[in-house]
Amino acid sequence: MKITFIGLGIMGSRMAANLLKTGADLTVYNRSSEAMQALVAKGATAANSITDAVKNADIVFSMLATPEVVRNLFFGQKGALAAMQPEAIWADCTTVNPSFSKEAALEAQQYGIRFADTPVAGTKPQAQNAELVFFAGGDDATLATIAPYLDAMGAKTITLGTTGQGASFKMLVNIMLAQSMIIFSEAVILGEKMGIDKDFLLNTLPNLAVAAPFTKFKAEMVRQDDYEVQFPLEWMQKDLHLAALTAYEHQQPLYLANLAKELFASASKQGMSRLDFAAIHRYLETK
Repeated sequence: MKITFIGLGIMGSRMAANLLKTGADLTVYNRSSEAMQALVAKGATAANSITDAVKNADIVFSMLATPEVVRNLFFGQKGALAAMQPEAIWADCTTVNPSFSKEAALEAQQYGIRFADTPVAGTKPQAQNAELVFFAGGDDATLATIAPYLDAMGAKTITLGTTGQGASFKMLVNIMLAQSMIIFSEAVILGEKMGIDKDFLLNTLPNLAVAAPFTKFKAEMVRQDDYEVQFPLEWMQKDLHLAALTAYEHQQPLYLANLAKELFASASKQGMSRLDFAAIHRYLETK
């Protein structure tokens, strides 16, 4: 099958590289050409425009920054959907709000395109090592068709049912991720203030049953005060904003997730937006 990958940032570039390892017939498109050339050297074909990228594709994967970017690139008469072949598949890996995924499915349907929402759990190392977990929403036939390619990019796919359910579950994962990082940071900072050795805290707390497992990977960032980006802090703020919008749609209060959103917003305003989201620790140390 002819595969196209749209969006070659931290995650997308590595996901596309893993598709190439399987010998996939892969076309790539990205706003900046530098990311495309790195994949061309590995066997991909670079497209000059998004419409050229998708016009012959059987499956199009997208990994973009925000719902607004997805809308601008895919919707409307000049968008990617209008250029795709009827019955082709669009699998959107972007983290978006569920109502947007449902809107995207309806937009795709207008052009005879099959749609699946396939956001991922994992950051740069998991994308690099094909260890992502996909949360997939869509009909059985569509998900079965894209399954081999999800397997090439990830370690597991959790099928969640109808369109929008993948996006819904990813939202739950990310509000837990954001809050868990804050909880871990507060515990370490308080422990230091009480005179407990920082290295002891960073070595011990992540291994306790009460700790989120991912804190093992973030403890070294905290130790070195080096937050080289794996998952940008600004995108965590964006994901929490989308969760707040979704909660409003369902008339469900999100007390702690909204507090987390404001903490990440404040950290972003302090110049930490392009650091890893674990840099919330650095922000909290100043408070």
